[in-house]
Order: sequence, then structure tokens, then C-alpha cells
Amino acid sequence: MTAIPTTAPSLVTLSDIQAAADRIRDLVVRTPLLPCAWAEAGRPLWLKPESLQATGAFKLRGASNALALLDAGQRARGVVAQSSGNHAQAVAYAAARLGIRATIVMPDTTPAVKLEATRGYGAEILIVPPAERDVRPLELVAEHGYAHVPPYDDARIIAGQGTVGLEIAEDLGADHSAAGEGDLVLVPVSGGGLISGVATAIKALSPTTRVIAVEPELAADAAESFRTGRRVTWTPEQTYRTIADGLRTTSVGVLPFAHIREYVDGVVTVSDEEIASAVRVLGRKARLVAEPSGAVTTAAYLYHAAELPPAARTVAVVSGGNVDPAKYLEYFGGA
Repeated sequence: MTAIPTTAPSLVTLSDIQAAADRIRDLVVRTPLLPCAWAEAGRPLWLKPESLQATGAFKLRGASNALALLDAGQRARGVVAQSSGNHAQAVAYAAARLGIRATIVMPDTTPAVKLEATRGYGAEILIVPPAERDVRPLELVAEHGYAHVPPYDDARIIAGQGTVGLEIAEDLGADHSAAGEGDLVLVPVSGGGLISGVATAIKALSPTTRVIAVEPELAADAAESFRTGRRVTWTPEQTYRTIADGLRTTSVGVLPFAHIREYVDGVVTVSDEEIASAVRVLGRKARLVAEPSGAVTTAAYLYHAAELPPAARTVAVVSGGNVDPAKYLEYFGGA
């Protein structure tokens, strides 16, 4: 276990997120809230389909914000990032849009569809074992002077991802609570950048709304960290068991964990079987292609209602849709 730092890190603010929204307006899609006609009676559900971003996932928001904040010297030297796929594509795409050279370090377990997409945006890719994914980028920073664009443990990233929460709060509008019940927002968690930004924005704009993080039970380091009050690290051998390849980070980041402790109301875990089922539901009933990582929130809504706080309205963030086609067909074959 990793002890909580004695000096608390500075948290991202609503004004940081609002500034990020202005900064990345021309680089990202303002995704809609989609009502679900198939939701359970008395449990209205809306989906926030970040799978509709140009790179197929929410990660484009944080990457765009981080790159837009680089100075001229940093842009000239180029950037390096590490990712299992979605952050890789986001950095590669944003770098191409802004004319910046990008090098991406990716684990050798990355789905081929994500490798191909990242290469397609013009980035140089270095493939390493999972245990080296977070080490090699720092070596490249020292060797070449690249600007590091981490996937989650960074205020610029959190602020960019927080624009998801900003949009949710704006689109939900006034709280139409029933019997005193507030709204509920379900957000995937891995390294914690998305949940940190979303929770910060939601709590600032709608304090009565509950924010729940969702992760696979086979990679439940965030749930254990939340329960114990300490950042817990799981091994790659543990987290890489889940089909949700975008949620295999071994621990939440230092800065995200500070936000989680401040703003998040709970963490729910879902099984791989429930995740696969949610992928099918999203495909058949919502007509959305979702990768397993993006389907965990729908799985929580469908199968863990008893663990969720009562809510007038629920929003499930579908964080991405970059799924290997062969695997996607397997999920439907198991129906």
C-alpha cells in the first residue's frame, strides 16, 4: 500500500474545467445525453456516449487540453505518452491536429485495433511489457526532452476530462428530484482522471447529485483504495485478468485519489460477465458500440441497483467504443 502524502495536492477547480472547455472546443465533440426507452420503470437512464469522439473515447478531452497548454519549446521537442490504447489515440490525434510530434509507449497486450488507430494518426509507437509501460516514458523524457503527457495523474488531464461532467450538469438542468432524491452519475474508474474531473464539475454545479465510480471486480484497486482510505496497488497480473482492457491500471493516481476522496460518493465493482452483457445491451438496445471499459457503468445500472443510491435520474458515462471487432462478435455470440 502507498501512504497518503502528508501535503495534500491542489485540486482542480470548476474554473479550471470551464477554461479547458473553452480551450478544447474545436478539438472535441460535445456529446449528447441519450435517453434510454428500455430503462427500468422508475429508474430513468441517460447515456453519455463518449464513444462518439473522433478517437472513440473521452481521452481526447484531457489530451487536447494538455497539449494546448504546451509552450513553443515543448511543442518543438515533441511529446511522449503511455497508454493501452485510448489515451494513445487521443494524444496522437491531438498532436497531429496541433502539429506536434508524438511518441506513444504501449503495452504488448494492447488490442490490435487500438495499435493500428494510433499509428494511423502518425505517432511513433514503442511496444513494451506491461510492467514497463509507466517507466519507459520517463526515460524518453530524460533522453530527448519530450514533454510528458500522462494518462490521468495530471491536473491538465483531469480538467479536460472534467468537461464531460460540465456537459452532463448543463444538459440535466435543474434538479427534478422525486421524493427528495437527487440525480446519480456513474463513471468508469481506472487511473482516475475521468472520475476526478467529472466529480469535481458535478459537485460544484449540482451538490445533491451523487457520483459513483465503477470498475471491474478483477481490477478493483480503486474500490479497495476508497474503502481503506489508502492508495492500494494491484499487480499487472491481477488487473490484466479483466476483459476491460482500458481499466487495467494498477492503482489510481495520487492527484485523482485526492479528488476521489473529496468528491466521489462510492465505488461499485462489476463482473466480467456483467460487463459483456452490458456491451450486448448497449449494442442491441442503444445502438452504441461500446468497449468493455465503456460498458461498466451500464453493467452497474443493470445488475447492481441495490448498491446504488436511489436517484431521480441516472446518467451512465459510456467512456469509449474502441473494441476489437473479433472480440465484439464474441460478446454477442455468448448471448
